Amino acid sequence: MHRLTRAQVREVDRIAIERYHIPGIVLMENAAICATEVACEMLDNDCIGQILIVCGGGNNGGDGLAVARHMHIRGGDVTIALTVDPARYRGDALINWQIARAMSLSAEPFSAEIIQRESPLLIIDAIFGTGLDCPPREPFVEQATIINSSGIPVLAIDVPSGLDCDTGQPLGDVAVMASQTVTFVAEKIGFAESSARKYLGGVTVADIGCPPEIVDQVLKGVRPLLR
Repeated sequence: MHRLTRAQVREVDRIAIERYHIPGIVLMENAAICATEVACEMLDNDCIGQILIVCGGGNNGGDGLAVARHMHIRGGDVTIALTVDPARYRGDALINWQIARAMSLSAEPFSAEIIQRESPLLIIDAIFGTGLDCPPREPFVEQATIINSSGIPVLAIDVPSGLDCDTGQPLGDVAVMASQTVTFVAEKIGFAESSARKYLGGVTVADIGCPPEIVDQVLKGVRPLLR
């Protein structure tokens, strides 16, 4: 089984986009489709019902926004809970935010009251991804604590938010404790650590369209020439 470090994940993305000409928005869309499949499996293949998708400001949040669209298309009653001002969205995440707004998907700032009001069947964690490499700023501890204490199943996208994908330990005081994690391309190296198990839950590795040659090149330390 291949496992990737944070730096290797970044290199895989770089090569896929620069050498293989796969647009980042395509990788994000494929990731969202895969995450939607896992979410529906967690709902016994019935996507109808209330789903809360907690979205941060980076590409992990963009994944979550795209998942919201796909869950809505499949009949889910979707609420997007934002942990950042959406004016901060850029690039591919911004595109998915614009799509969500055009579709009039429900979106509001994250709070404990949303969970109490909506009583979702599933919470999807799309706050932080593998790029997080330092303790997240407040109010993340409060947000993660609310999610962890909700008693609702949680699907983490790529990595549970707040977990260091290299060490398998929280970067700060807390990380989201997922029931299931859908991670992309390969497991992350920290997933092998026993400390990570209570945060990851079950792990599904999803193919998002990166040619397998890229992973081989990155693991061997090969930097292919652009063409």
